[in-house]
Amino acid sequence: MKALHIITGLGVGGAAQQLRLLLRHLPVECEVVTLTNPGTVADGLASDGVRVVHLGMAGNRDLAALPRLVRIIRSGGYDLVHTHLYRACVYGRLAARLAGVRAVVATEHSLGDSQMEGRRLTSGVRALYLASERLGRTTVAVSPTVADRLRGWGVPAPRIEVVPNGIDLARFRFDPDARRHTRRRLGLPDHAYVVGGVGRLTAGKRFDVLIHALARLPADHWLLLVGGGPEENVLRRTAHEAGVADRVLFTGERPCVPDGTPGPDLPSLTSAMDLFVSPSPEETFGLAVVEALACGLPVLYASCPAIEQLPARARGARRVTGGTEAFVRALTEARAQPPGPRTASEAARHYDITRSAAQLMDVYAATVSGPPLLSPATPTPQGVSSP
Repeated sequence: MKALHIITGLGVGGAAQQLRLLLRHLPVECEVVTLTNPGTVADGLASDGVRVVHLGMAGNRDLAALPRLVRIIRSGGYDLVHTHLYRACVYGRLAARLAGVRAVVATEHSLGDSQMEGRRLTSGVRALYLASERLGRTTVAVSPTVADRLRGWGVPAPRIEVVPNGIDLARFRFDPDARRHTRRRLGLPDHAYVVGGVGRLTAGKRFDVLIHALARLPADHWLLLVGGGPEENVLRRTAHEAGVADRVLFTGERPCVPDGTPGPDLPSLTSAMDLFVSPSPEETFGLAVVEALACGLPVLYASCPAIEQLPARARGARRVTGGTEAFVRALTEARAQPPGPRTASEAARHYDITRSAAQLMDVYAATVSGPPLLSPATPTPQGVSSP
């Protein structure tokens, strides 16, 4: 089987990194088209031996990109097209059908209750998504929560399959040597109790809550924020105004150390933490939480469908509802607990990437062998909503 994956962008982000990890475990010949932003994940895919094509799409309404994408699909001899993220799903599904590929799968990574990839869920966004969804055969939801949201939108239940995100357990195994080395490179004091957060620095992630909580905790508490995004300057200003700028470390999308040289990778940064916190109230899966659990970290979270769908005994994490006050209490209580063993929790083991890849292969097999679909009659996506 030969598959083409179409994704909106390959900068550092959960969907892009999940795609790279999946491709390492799929027994399928895969190539990738990125509509925009051939960033660091594109470099990683290329180093893995995956062919990556940058479509060079100028914007959401760059309709000239559609025939270019159709030509790429027609010339590639693909058995299946798999799309990821909103813009790629809208354009990719239509292009695949116009190119004559009937096996079209889309993964819904980011459908929240009120937004999708930062877009407000307007009637236009929803209508265009549903129109393009009918051109595919299967929509993959990364959690039962996302599957419920898709059904609520009107996607027929038989067209939805749940394939959870997966993690590389070995990669996130706690490494005491990496912990010591990383903390030293970051300039952390030996006594520092490091609270970590991972994700895009956007308003919806609520990292400002952690900064305000830090200001009310003892001075040995530090905050390590891993990721970049449009709210970084706002968060830096918040830390300064709260009087904790000297105890908040921002790694950026490409982690670096204070002297500007390339810094440690995500597993090493996770090993350097003492507690992981995810204050985002509207996650679709909660990949960063699962990765933290794989590193044996105690975890506080506001929303994590990946954990919430498991039996209580298997979760290994505590849910926190509310704002700064609630997180101050939870952080104080977590600090009072004696450190436990830094071993992967049962929840983390449940999401081994090999299991996710096997489930996705079942979806591929059913999609490729399914009955023919009607020819596309959906109009060109002239109303693609801006981010």
